[in-house]
Amino acid sequence: MLDADATLRRRLALTGLLANIGIVVTGGAVRLTGSGLGCPTWPKCTEDSYVTTPAMGFNGVVEFGNRLLTFVLGAVAIALVLAAWRHPRLRALSVALAVGIPGQGVVGGITVLTDLNPYVVGLHFLLSAAMIAFSYALWQRTLHRPEPVPGAVRLRGLTWALTAASAAVVVIGVVVTGSGPHAGDDKARRTGLNPELISQLHVDAVFLMLGLAVACWFAARAVTSPAMARASAILLAVSLAQGLIGFVQYFTHLPAVLVGFHMAGACAVWVATLAVVWATGFDAPGAAGSAPSVTSPETDRILVTVR
Repeated sequence: MLDADATLRRRLALTGLLANIGIVVTGGAVRLTGSGLGCPTWPKCTEDSYVTTPAMGFNGVVEFGNRLLTFVLGAVAIALVLAAWRHPRLRALSVALAVGIPGQGVVGGITVLTDLNPYVVGLHFLLSAAMIAFSYALWQRTLHRPEPVPGAVRLRGLTWALTAASAAVVVIGVVVTGSGPHAGDDKARRTGLNPELISQLHVDAVFLMLGLAVACWFAARAVTSPAMARASAILLAVSLAQGLIGFVQYFTHLPAVLVGFHMAGACAVWVATLAVVWATGFDAPGAAGSAPSVTSPETDRILVTVR
């Protein structure tokens, strides 16, 4: 495994990314089926058993099944560490992901022990978003990446503003969920915040993100960066689809199925946002993280033309 070839490393990294997204979706299923306390304690499922029992019923199976997926995710993470160990650019991220998985498990245990405190549940989701970001970075580092377009490099600040707006959408969305009806258990408390007010704030953040995504698309076309323009267009399409789901679920009083799709869509929007950043050449091998100097051949040609 320590001598894994580039193809295996790339496939493992992509599997890790998909698994981290999948654990969010299955975690949503736990919440939306009211199975958040299907296993009422942690690390055991019951006081006397580490696994679910017939007495726990459907909710116990759902909750325990989600716990088991953590071990699958851990196995993928360990395989990634072994495959990436001899590659410094991959090793640190793979180790961070491997350490993050048991950390997430502990936070998940705290959510159970605090009877699904909405703020702890929200932290659990936000940590998953961070894990997805690390997984995406690791996957990108396993890919062959072309030289970035100089003009796109100069747009990196705009893409970071987009990322901040997208992160704000995710964070506020978590608060919306914590104030809504899907507590994961009938006895779990909510934040007590006004759902309509928080939802409006969430929509405002979405419009800001959409505006920045449109700006990225126009800017990418202006500097002739097809990769960034394509990534921005994909983000716009995913965001509009996510917005449609959001509006429908709001006006249909938050049916569980649509809320589940909305959670999956949040992961898709987050990944699509990261793709716009990486399309600028961010984190490319040898990239200095700044625009090329004015003495490069390309800018020399531009300067001559201007004169």
